[in-house]
Order: sequence, then C-alpha cells, then structure tokens
Amino acid sequence: MKTLRRMIYLDVLSKVGFATLGFVGLFFFFDLVDELKRIGQGPDNAYAMRHAMMYVVLQVPNHVYELMPITVLIGTIFVMARLAQSSEFTILRTSGLGPFKALRLLLELGLVFVAFTFVVGDYLSPAASRQGQLLKAKYLGVAISHGASGAWLKETQGAQSMVVNVAAMSNDGQLAGVRVFQFDALGRLSGMMMAAQGSFSADGSAWLLRSVRTDQFKPLDASNQNIQRGLVDSLRWPNNLSEEMVSVALLKPERMATLDLFNYIQHLNKNGQASQRYEIDFWKKVFYPLSCLVMVVLSLPFAYLHLRNTNMNSMVFMGVIIGISFILFNNLFGFIGNLNAWSPWLAAATPGLIYMSASLLAFGWLVLRH
Repeated sequence: MKTLRRMIYLDVLSKVGFATLGFVGLFFFFDLVDELKRIGQGPDNAYAMRHAMMYVVLQVPNHVYELMPITVLIGTIFVMARLAQSSEFTILRTSGLGPFKALRLLLELGLVFVAFTFVVGDYLSPAASRQGQLLKAKYLGVAISHGASGAWLKETQGAQSMVVNVAAMSNDGQLAGVRVFQFDALGRLSGMMMAAQGSFSADGSAWLLRSVRTDQFKPLDASNQNIQRGLVDSLRWPNNLSEEMVSVALLKPERMATLDLFNYIQHLNKNGQASQRYEIDFWKKVFYPLSCLVMVVLSLPFAYLHLRNTNMNSMVFMGVIIGISFILFNNLFGFIGNLNAWSPWLAAATPGLIYMSASLLAFGWLVLRH
C-alpha cells in the first residue's frame, strides 16, 4: 500500500500541478492584457509596466483558490482514466485494492488539497488582493472602493443609531466621501454629517473628519422641523468602527478571510443589519475547500470504466465540463439562497452534497456492476 500510495499520489500531484499552472498562466495573460491599457495613467504617469506585472502577480493566489476544485478534478480524472485505459487499475484490484481502500486512498489525498485550498483562500488570497488594491491606489491615484455606493456600516451609540457611508479609502487609510446619518431612539432622522475627507485617530477610537457639513433636525411641532446647518474645518467623531472593519467592508465578501467575514457578520447582527449575503459567503468559504474532496470522489468512477479505446482528451474535456458546472451551481445556489432567504449553510453546502451523492451513486453502481 505504501508503494501504491506513493505512485498514485505523485502522479495525481504532478497532473494537478500541471493543470493549475496551465490555467493560471492563461488567466495571467488575460489579466496582463487588461492592465496594459492602464500603463502611463495616474499622477505623473506613475503606473508603469512593472506595476502592472506586480498587480497581475498579486491576483495569482485568488485564481489558484478559485481553480483548485477544477484542476483537482482534471488531474485525478486523468490519472484514474489512464490507469483504467492501461488495465493497471484492474491489476491493482486483483492485487487487493478494494473499492473502500481505493476511496480511502483518494480521500486522504483530497484532504491535502483541502488544506492547501484553505491556506491559499484564507491567508494568501485576501492579503494579495488587498496589496493589489493598495498598489493601484498608490500609482493610479484611485482609492479602494466597493461598488458605486462604497461601504455601508452601522454604529449604535446609546439610544442613537448611525448609518455610515464611506465612498472610498486610499492606500494610507485616508477616507473619502464620508456620510453619517443619525437616527434617534424612534428611528427618526435627527442629523447628518458629510465630510469630504477623513482619517483614523492614532488610538483608533475616533474618526478625524475634514471639511464637514452638519445638519441637525429639531422638531418644532408635529408637522414642522427646524434645520440647523453648520460648516467646520475639522471634527473628531468618536466611534467603534476601526480601519480594519472599513477595509473589510470595502472588499468583496469572497475576497475576505473567513475570520474577518465572521467578525463582520457579528458586527452586522449586533447593529440589526441584514447579513444573509455575508453569511452565505461565509459558509461558501467554509465549504469551498471541501469541494476538493468532492472532486476526487467524482474522479474515482472513471477508474472502473472500460476506456481502452477512449481518447484521453475526451476524459480531460469531461473533467473540465464537470468542474465548470460545479462552480456555476455553487454560485447559482448562493444567489438563489440569498433571494429566497434560505438557510446560509444549506445554500452553500447543497451543490457539494449533490455532486458528492451523484459520484458515490455512480461509484457504487460501477462497483456492483463489475
């Protein structure tokens, strides 16, 4: 078993590595072509070719994370199909490699891919994505932003609640387009603050806002209000919204680390904000590395097929199609679960459960047939 394990593991690892390298190279080329149009832009034409190359390199961990289930499936299908085509797997079966031993053999290897995918997706990819955004912010003069409306956060201070909107944040932590909407205990709008720029205090307990316009709404009677407006050059606004929380809110949920995403969900729940979308993304982050186990189980039935006259290219193509369909279903169930308010963990786990069940049924049927 030790010799067999070494033979299969080395073969699978080399094929998965080759497939990953091929796909990453393809995405690297596409990203580089897209970045070429930005060369020469920014303050004093600062964005050069080396910056474009560096930014594209920083996108590689995210591509590796997204591609791992597909490349694991392609690599393991290729190895299993080749063993079946050369009748090596038949010899292994007659030598004592039963169905459950073969399944356990691949599951052990799948756990290695799970650990690798988790490390890349939870540590390398978020850090590299943030550095890529900071690079663009520095040399292109664009700030980190998320969508057209920026980041929305909520802060509760005593009986008052405040909704905060930050349009963008620069690479050195400078805020742009800050708006603060203040609500009283009855949920009525009691004031607004709009600042052109802002920054975080040294101790992290307040925001230092600049060029601030304030509006205070004072009810006179049931149908009339008095509005008091003011302009100040600078204002210190105490709050519990840290720089890390703002930067997390400006990142796409799928680019966040699992712990950051969990902490952000707790902040949303604490302030009574909708967190369904982020909860689904959290569970997708939890289950996505486990999809590598689904992929290795999907590849095992190919070892029990009669593939002596089958072209290996067709097997690789089938692996690509199955892998792409899994990614599509994974994203589709995320959107459907968010629209229909499904249980977040169920929306995230359903595609993997469907594919795992289908692969185990196919595996069981082929074992009984042969």
